[in-house]
Amino acid sequence: MSQAADVIRTLLRTEKGTRGQAQRQYLFKVDPRSNKHQIKQAVQELFKVKVSSVNTIQMMGKPRRMGRSWGHRPNWKKAMVTLAEGSKIEVAS
Repeated sequence: MSQAADVIRTLLRTEKGTRGQAQRQYLFKVDPRSNKHQIKQAVQELFKVKVSSVNTIQMMGKPRRMGRSWGHRPNWKKAMVTLAEGSKIEVAS
């Protein structure tokens, strides 16, 4: 996990993520092996902002069917990043 682009997979554009932007909170899909320190450094490096805190959660993959056979989507990790006062990430609509 040396590259910031390897840690941060994508910015989640969901209803919950959009509501949090008013409080300077952004949701990211991140590499499941990354920790909070790596996520903080990656966001600061990629977006040139100051991060005040990082909260993470392991999201379990949902079960899915394909005809008669069952499977499940892969597990993934979500990070809620709170930015310091005055920092903002520009999100294209």
